[in-house]
Amino acid sequence: MAKIKKGDLVVVISGRDKGQQGRVLQVLIETQRVVVEGVQRVTKHTKVGQSQRGTTTGGIETIEAPIHISNVMLVDPETKKGTRVGYRTEQVERDGRTRNVRVRVAKRSGKDI
Repeated sequence: MAKIKKGDLVVVISGRDKGQQGRVLQVLIETQRVVVEGVQRVTKHTKVGQSQRGTTTGGIETIEAPIHISNVMLVDPETKKGTRVGYRTEQVERDGRTRNVRVRVAKRSGKDI
Protein backbone atom coordinates (compact mmCIF):
# COMPACT_ATOMS: atom_id res chain seq x y z
CA MET A 1 0.00 0.00 0.00
CA ALA A 2 1.40 3.38 -0.99
CA LYS A 3 1.67 5.99 1.76
CA ILE A 4 1.46 8.78 -0.80
CA LYS A 5 -1.86 9.62 -2.41
CA LYS A 6 -3.07 11.78 -5.28
CA GLY A 7 -3.14 15.44 -4.30
CA ASP A 8 -0.43 15.21 -1.62
CA LEU A 9 2.34 17.80 -1.46
CA VAL A 10 5.70 16.01 -1.76
CA VAL A 11 9.37 16.94 -1.93
CA VAL A 12 11.87 15.11 -4.16
CA ILE A 13 14.71 13.65 -2.07
CA SER A 14 16.92 12.24 -4.82
CA GLY A 15 17.53 12.63 -8.52
CA ARG A 16 18.05 15.60 -10.79
CA ASP A 17 15.09 17.51 -9.29
CA LYS A 18 16.20 17.06 -5.67
CA GLY A 19 14.65 19.62 -3.33
CA GLN A 20 11.70 20.57 -5.55
CA GLN A 21 8.17 20.41 -4.21
CA GLY A 22 4.99 19.64 -6.10
CA ARG A 23 1.55 18.06 -5.95
CA VAL A 24 1.05 14.41 -6.86
CA LEU A 25 -0.97 14.19 -10.08
CA GLN A 26 -1.12 10.41 -10.38
CA VAL A 27 -0.04 7.31 -8.44
CA LEU A 28 0.91 4.25 -10.49
CA ILE A 29 0.58 1.43 -7.96
CA GLU A 30 1.64 -1.48 -10.19
CA THR A 31 5.00 0.14 -11.06
CA GLN A 32 5.45 1.97 -7.70
CA ARG A 33 5.79 5.35 -9.36
CA VAL A 34 4.22 8.79 -8.98
CA VAL A 35 3.75 11.71 -11.36
CA VAL A 36 4.55 15.02 -9.61
CA GLU A 37 3.56 18.41 -10.99
CA GLY A 38 6.58 20.33 -12.32
CA VAL A 39 9.08 17.56 -11.53
CA GLN A 40 10.96 15.22 -13.92
CA ARG A 41 9.90 17.15 -17.03
CA VAL A 42 10.85 15.47 -20.29
CA THR A 43 10.31 16.41 -23.91
CA LYS A 44 8.03 14.17 -25.92
CA HIS A 45 7.70 14.21 -29.69
CA THR A 46 4.15 13.61 -30.85
CA LYS A 47 2.96 12.99 -34.37
CA VAL A 48 1.49 15.98 -36.17
CA GLY A 49 -2.19 15.63 -36.94
CA GLN A 50 -5.39 17.62 -37.09
CA SER A 51 -8.23 17.86 -34.63
CA GLN A 52 -11.87 17.97 -35.70
CA ARG A 53 -11.85 21.77 -35.65
CA GLY A 54 -8.96 21.90 -38.10
CA THR A 55 -6.20 22.97 -35.70
CA THR A 56 -2.90 21.16 -35.91
CA THR A 57 -1.76 19.06 -32.99
CA GLY A 58 1.54 17.47 -32.20
CA GLY A 59 5.12 18.62 -32.21
CA ILE A 60 7.41 18.80 -29.19
CA GLU A 61 5.67 18.80 -25.80
CA THR A 62 7.09 18.98 -22.30
CA ILE A 63 5.38 16.60 -19.88
CA GLU A 64 6.00 15.20 -16.40
CA ALA A 65 7.44 11.69 -16.34
CA PRO A 66 6.84 9.25 -13.47
CA ILE A 67 9.48 8.89 -10.75
CA HIS A 68 9.87 6.11 -8.21
CA ILE A 69 7.86 6.50 -5.04
CA SER A 70 10.97 6.02 -2.90
CA ASN A 71 12.45 9.23 -4.34
CA VAL A 72 9.71 11.45 -2.90
CA MET A 73 8.77 12.30 0.66
CA LEU A 74 5.55 13.76 2.00
CA VAL A 75 5.73 17.39 3.19
CA ASP A 76 4.80 17.99 6.84
CA PRO A 77 1.92 20.50 6.98
CA GLU A 78 3.37 22.23 10.05
CA THR A 79 7.13 22.45 9.37
CA LYS A 80 6.96 22.45 5.52
CA LYS A 81 9.80 19.88 5.43
CA GLY A 82 9.86 16.25 4.38
CA THR A 83 8.48 13.70 6.82
CA ARG A 84 7.83 10.00 7.08
CA VAL A 85 4.26 8.74 7.31
CA GLY A 86 2.77 6.74 10.15
CA TYR A 87 -0.72 5.53 10.92
CA ARG A 88 -2.94 5.84 13.98
CA THR A 89 -6.22 4.01 14.47
CA GLU A 90 -9.16 5.90 15.90
CA GLN A 91 -12.61 4.75 16.88
CA VAL A 92 -15.21 6.86 15.13
CA GLU A 93 -18.92 6.61 15.82
CA ARG A 94 -21.12 6.84 12.73
CA ASP A 95 -24.79 5.97 12.53
CA GLY A 96 -24.71 4.52 16.05
CA ARG A 97 -21.83 2.13 15.28
CA THR A 98 -18.19 2.42 16.21
CA ARG A 99 -15.65 1.84 13.47
CA ASN A 100 -11.87 1.76 13.44
CA VAL A 101 -10.44 4.35 11.03
CA ARG A 102 -6.78 4.62 10.01
CA VAL A 103 -5.47 8.19 10.01
CA ARG A 104 -2.19 9.23 8.37
CA VAL A 105 0.17 11.01 10.77
CA ALA A 106 3.38 12.97 10.08
CA LYS A 107 6.23 11.41 12.06
CA ARG A 108 8.11 14.73 12.30
CA SER A 109 5.40 16.74 14.06
CA GLY A 110 2.76 14.18 15.01
CA LYS A 111 0.02 16.12 13.20
CA ASP A 112 -2.66 14.55 11.01
CA ILE A 113 -2.18 14.73 7.26
